[in-house]
Amino acid sequence: MRVPGVAIIGTGFMGWVHAEALRRCNLPIVGILGSTPEKSREAAKDLHIERGYQDLPQLLVDEKVTSVHIGTPNHLHFQMVKACLEAGKHVLCEKPLAMNSKESAALVELSTAYPELAAGVNYNIRCYPLCIEAREMITAGDLGEVLHITGSYTQDWLSKPTDYNWRVLADEGGQLRAVADIGTHWFDLMMTLTGLEVEAVCADLKTVFDVRRRPVGEVETFSEDSVEERQSQDVDILTEDYGAILLKFKGGARGSVFVSQVMPGRKNCLQFEIAGTQSTLSWNSEQGNELWIGHRNKPNQRLIRDPALLSPAAAAMASYPGGHNEGYADSFKQCFRAFYGYIAANDWRASPSYATFSDGHREVMLCEAILASHQKQSWVSVGE
Repeated sequence: MRVPGVAIIGTGFMGWVHAEALRRCNLPIVGILGSTPEKSREAAKDLHIERGYQDLPQLLVDEKVTSVHIGTPNHLHFQMVKACLEAGKHVLCEKPLAMNSKESAALVELSTAYPELAAGVNYNIRCYPLCIEAREMITAGDLGEVLHITGSYTQDWLSKPTDYNWRVLADEGGQLRAVADIGTHWFDLMMTLTGLEVEAVCADLKTVFDVRRRPVGEVETFSEDSVEERQSQDVDILTEDYGAILLKFKGGARGSVFVSQVMPGRKNCLQFEIAGTQSTLSWNSEQGNELWIGHRNKPNQRLIRDPALLSPAAAAMASYPGGHNEGYADSFKQCFRAFYGYIAANDWRASPSYATFSDGHREVMLCEAILASHQKQSWVSVGE
């Protein structure tokens, strides 16, 4: 088996997050590619990476590269993923996998032509230890039959008209923004934990700022730079700032989720409550080391993340003892451990624990159903 060598495509926020997590996994980063040769060189210097590539073809012919992490604007995913697979590279792509289900379906089909290449989508939140613990409890029947699932994913980094990023543009990020960018994390997590598929949706979406001020120059994701102090121009916005979605799951369970990137004070908060006939589970990512367990006829419980108290599957996703909190950055490390552990095991018939291209395709189809539901103001079946 070849010694792994990783290349990163994307020099923004996600590129830096991936670089840090890869190093925590002791995985060698052999190169990085930005949107220009200059950005590639700057990122390579800043991140102490051996090589900054001139372009994608130069990356693809680098024999040191066995895997590629793609963290670019969404409209670039399809062509880059396709090129990397065809060049014989394992691929881990940021979500969403593609701009539409035609593209994502094509990538699923292409990945089957390369059965010994790992093809994953970075839905990292499924790798929090207490989310794994919740999945194990649900699988064991501790909740009884799942009745309903509720939750939210909220942020505040786009809560001003002067907040700007490529994600707000439909031609670069897709027709859905808040739902596709963060809401799909919630959907992936709920379907992973419960094993229940969303079969129909009823959505109502809202654009608060239909005009935003685009600064001259670049603005990084989560940047604190004030656009008010820079030269800017007005840009029409078609993507949603928030939305509420009713859900029907296969098997009869119901649910609802609220997604917003304009909620002041909520920096990055995914919340869920899963209610069964026997118990309820509640968790949120801003307090990710605690899992609330609710009961009808006995005291409620609060489980603190401690490998000594968790199931084997959850303990395997925890690197530190109880009282030593783990969070966002650790979830990337655990996701990458799962991805590269699967590659190292060399058993291509096994089911991976990371999100596959099929999972990514499912999320794209779900987004299309949500958009169609909002436009029709009615229930829409997923895949309709």
